[in-house]
Amino acid sequence: MNNASPSALSLPIVALVTDRNLAGGPDALIDAVARAVDNGVNLVQMREKDLPDAMQLALAQRLREVTNDKALLFVNDSVSIAEASGADGVQLTENSRSIASAHARMARPLLIGRSVHGVDAAREAAAQGADLLVVGTVYDSPTHPGQPPAGVGLVGWCAQPGVPVIGIGGITAQNAGAVMQAGASGVAVISAILGSASPADAAARLAAAVQTTAVSSA
Repeated sequence: MNNASPSALSLPIVALVTDRNLAGGPDALIDAVARAVDNGVNLVQMREKDLPDAMQLALAQRLREVTNDKALLFVNDSVSIAEASGADGVQLTENSRSIASAHARMARPLLIGRSVHGVDAAREAAAQGADLLVVGTVYDSPTHPGQPPAGVGLVGWCAQPGVPVIGIGGITAQNAGAVMQAGASGVAVISAILGSASPADAAARLAAAVQTTAVSSA
């Protein structure tokens, strides 16, 4: 599956950001992702920036195998790895290359997500043509200790016309509804699924919370 059109972003978005160490290693991560995409996760973002490129590519290819026809796959910050693995998109950090630079590196179309932490960055990313904005940190996050949460209001403030905004940071099935009600088009999580004893059950609960709020807000 290679979906480079913004229409490929099925709303609401239930995204899982990878952390192989939290999952218990690469094999455990692949198993958790496979279970998650079978239970409501529709976007997987590979964020394993400490790995060398060759190992990132190998992991991305394995993730593509388990997400194919089930969920979109984004790769953090590397257009070349995204293309070589058959991923659908690339997720740029707030301070990485410009969206125009990412487009210039593409041999084939990719969706572009941008991580932002404030309104100005969200506006700039939308103006540059981002297909997706990931906004945070919303709540206290165990994967980003010491980073003060901005609260759900940040999601609404960062909303941009025509560009889906998803919240990240400390989001669980219990608070995902509040994020959606603040104006999000979805949520992204790490520990809520990968830190769970049952990634399948955790994904199902999260997806149900997001879907329920999305329907009631429609």
